[in-house]
Amino acid sequence: MGVLVNRKGKVEHVIVGDVYRLYLPDIGRQRGGSGRFRGLRLIRAHLQGEPLTREDLTDLSKLKLDAIVSVEVGPAGYPGSIHWAHMVPDNPEGQLWHTYTVKAVSELNLSFEAFIAELEGEFSRKADTLVETGGEAAFLVMPDLSGRRAVEVEIAEMLELARTADLDIRDIVVQRRAEPDPRFVVGKGKLEDLVLQALQQDVGLLVFGVDLQPRQLRAITDATELRVVDRTQLILDIFASRASSAEGKLQVELALLKYTLPRLVAKNTGMSRLAGHIGGRGPGETKLEINRRRAHDRIRHIEERLEKVANQRAQRRSRRNRNEIPILSIVGYTNAGKSTLLNSLTMSDVLSEDKLFATLAPATRRLRFPEEREVVLTDTVGFIQDLPQDLVNAFMATLEELADADLLLHIVDASTRGFEDRIKAVNKILDGLGLADKPQLLVFNKSDLLEPGEADSLAAQHHAIAISALERESARPLMEEIDRRIFFEGRPWQEELAAAAPQTPLVSGSQMNL
Repeated sequence: MGVLVNRKGKVEHVIVGDVYRLYLPDIGRQRGGSGRFRGLRLIRAHLQGEPLTREDLTDLSKLKLDAIVSVEVGPAGYPGSIHWAHMVPDNPEGQLWHTYTVKAVSELNLSFEAFIAELEGEFSRKADTLVETGGEAAFLVMPDLSGRRAVEVEIAEMLELARTADLDIRDIVVQRRAEPDPRFVVGKGKLEDLVLQALQQDVGLLVFGVDLQPRQLRAITDATELRVVDRTQLILDIFASRASSAEGKLQVELALLKYTLPRLVAKNTGMSRLAGHIGGRGPGETKLEINRRRAHDRIRHIEERLEKVANQRAQRRSRRNRNEIPILSIVGYTNAGKSTLLNSLTMSDVLSEDKLFATLAPATRRLRFPEEREVVLTDTVGFIQDLPQDLVNAFMATLEELADADLLLHIVDASTRGFEDRIKAVNKILDGLGLADKPQLLVFNKSDLLEPGEADSLAAQHHAIAISALERESARPLMEEIDRRIFFEGRPWQEELAAAAPQTPLVSGSQMNL
C-alpha cells in the first residue's frame, strides 16, 4: 500500500498495489515553474524489507515528487527500517538523488516543510545559473548511426540550427547504435536518464538530430512527458519565424501542414463524434477527421495561390528573357554567404545575418560590367543536408528561377569542416530539380577565416575561385570569370559582341554595380 501526502499533511490518494509494486494514479500537474516539485510525497510499504528500487526512484524523478519514503513491514505488522530519497540539483558528481536509511521511525528528526522549501530553493538557484542565452532550455539528442555523416559534423550543424532558433542547448546526448530503436530511437534506459537529467537542469524540450516517425514522436512524448521536436520540425520552426513575405509565409505554412498531417492523432475519447446533427446523424465525424479534412482543404487552397504566384513569376522571367539579359543565380548551402555576396557586388541591403536560412524569398538585383554590359543577379534560399522534401516542394516556385539561369554561382563556406559534403548536398538537390547540367561556377567564400594561402590552395584543388564576400576587392577575379563565361562563351547572340569587344579587365569597383 501507499499514500500520497501533500505539504499540509493531508492524504490525497491511497494506492493499493500487488506484492511487487504500486501503480500510481494520474496526479496531474499541481505545481510548476523553475525548480518546483509536485507538492506530494509518496509513503509506501515494502513487504520484503528491500531498499528503494529503480522503479521507485524513477517515479520520484519522473513525477517530480517531493520525496519517496519506504517503510519496512515487520513480522507483527509494525514498521521497521525506513528508506527515503529526494532529488538533487545538477552537480559535478552526477548524482540524481540522495537516499537515506534509518532503523526506526523515531530516528527521523526532520522538519519536512523547511526541508522541502530549501530543496526547491536550491533547484531554482541552480536553474537560474544554467540559463546563458535567454532561449528555451533543451537537450540535443543525437543517435550516432552507422552509414550517416560524421556525428561531429551533424552535431555542429544541429547546434547552428538551435542557435538560429534561439534555443539554449544545455547538454548533448550521443548514443552509438547500429540502427535506431524502432520505438524511442535511442535506448529505453538512455531515455529514462534523459528524463532525470531534464528535471535536474530544468529542461522541458528534447531536440532530436534525426527525423522521427509519427509513432516514435508519440512514444517518446508519452514516455517522457517532455516536448519533443525532430530535425525537420526545428527547420520548419526556423522558416516560420523568419518568413516575411506573403509568398514565403504561404510556402512555410504549406510545408508545416504537410509535416503535421500524418501526426494528427486523437488525444482522448473526449474528442470523438462531433458534428452529429439533423441531416447528419449516424456515426458523425470525429474531431480528428475534421482536423484532417480542414488540413487537406487548406493545402489545396495554398497550392492554388502559390501556383498563381509561380505564373506571375514566370511572366516576369519571360520578359527578362525577351530583353536578352543574362541571369546569374546564387545557390549554396545555408549561411555560406550568398546574401552578403549579393550585397557586396550590387551595393544592396538585402537581409544578411550569420544565421541559417536568413534568406527565404528570392532577391534580384542588376549587376553592371564594362562596355555597358549587365546581368540579373538572383539570391535564393539556402540548402541543407537532407533538406525535407516537403520544404523543397513548398519552395519550388522560388527555385524555378534557377531553371532560367545562364550560370549558377555555387557559394561554399570554405572555412567549415566537411564543406565537401555540403557541396555534394547542394548538387544532389540541384540534380533533383533537373539542374545537374546547368553551367556552374564554384566560389569558395570566407577566405578571410582561413590561413593565408589556404583558400587559394583549396580553390585550386576544386577548380573554384576563392573570395571573401566581406572584402569587395577580393571579388575581382570572380567578376572577370563571370564576364568571360557570360559574355564571351556559349551564347550565339553574343558572338558579335564577343568579336567587337575583346576581354577587357574590370576597370573600377564602381563598374561592378548599377
